[in-house]
Amino acid sequence: MTPSFHVPYAVPTVLLALALFFKLPTFVRAWRDPEVRATTLLLFWATSALVVIIPVNIERLNKLTGIPNIAAPWAYSFLTASCATGLTMIMRWREEPSERRRRRIRLIYCIYIGIIAALWVTFCLADVPKPRIYDLDTYYSCTPWMREHILLYLVAHLVSCLTAAAMLWKWFQEVENPWLKTGVVFLQAGYALGLVFDAAKLTAVTARWSGTDWDWLSTKAAPPFALMEAGLAAVGFIIPQTGPALQRWGRDQSEYRRLWPLWRAVRILSPAAAPARFGFWVPLDLRVMQRQQRIHDALRILAPYFDTDLYQRAYAEAAATRNESKARAVAGAAAILDALASYSNGTPAHTTTQPPHIGPEVTDHIAAISVALYRPRSLDSVRRRMTHTENLTPHA
Repeated sequence: MTPSFHVPYAVPTVLLALALFFKLPTFVRAWRDPEVRATTLLLFWATSALVVIIPVNIERLNKLTGIPNIAAPWAYSFLTASCATGLTMIMRWREEPSERRRRRIRLIYCIYIGIIAALWVTFCLADVPKPRIYDLDTYYSCTPWMREHILLYLVAHLVSCLTAAAMLWKWFQEVENPWLKTGVVFLQAGYALGLVFDAAKLTAVTARWSGTDWDWLSTKAAPPFALMEAGLAAVGFIIPQTGPALQRWGRDQSEYRRLWPLWRAVRILSPAAAPARFGFWVPLDLRVMQRQQRIHDALRILAPYFDTDLYQRAYAEAAATRNESKARAVAGAAAILDALASYSNGTPAHTTTQPPHIGPEVTDHIAAISVALYRPRSLDSVRRRMTHTENLTPHA
């Protein structure tokens, strides 16, 4: 038994564990929510089932307990519990809260709890002295009570896959959230592969009943479909949760970088209070908020030095060759650079039209202004044209 043989088992197990890990913070915050509890339990049962069926863990359980094949009822119980939780979770997704829905959910739990109890009873009644790591289902398929044990978990899994796939197919038409819709697609694919797993297993078992050796269907063909089912289910649960989070992270990262040139330019200004220092592990959205706040504080300090007339002239020059948003960004960048120079010289702005101030045409476009500062050539061309126009004006 080489370590590489266990890699196919490890991949879906790690994926399901990751899905559970990403779900735990939500569970801690909203454990009273039935949907959150159902999703977390489903991931826990499915992860536990895969952990148990890893061949090396089967051997460890046999040695630790001294009971041959004890991993079977454990793994099949976890699998059955995940089937029940999956069905109830989908019901909660699709149906509005009602007494009818609550009765159906209770009925499913009662049925599957009964199946789990029956799994342990049949295992205790069966005579399975020889440990079987890979072919337990077919090797003991004709053994009294173990035969029923195997059929119980296969039929329970088959029914849950059929029911879940049908419900997801109907619900798919109503889902509008793209991340959730993608997750449903992966879940549907996972349940479809689960049906292939059940078909291969049942065919091999029934072949044994008729004296035919089709064990390869159970030992070779079925396991990859079970592992792919687990992997797709993990992806189906990970995508709706991590997709929006990654999208927000990308947006915040882009905003954080865009604000850097303007933030660097105004660092020479002393804020009214010492800024809070955030460590590396502080969430990115808080660091974006801190950078935005630092820029707005600096703009308030620059207000007496802000030349509104210069801003308007820069905007008129930039608007000749750019759209409105880019023209305002270039004008804002030019005016802020001028205000910073005035601040350094200690010469407040003096305008004839209105007192110095920084309005929303600047404060509402700090990210675009920061990008304009990152492109000095474009900014310098506008400033040169402004200087040239000013030089020509007295001779007009």
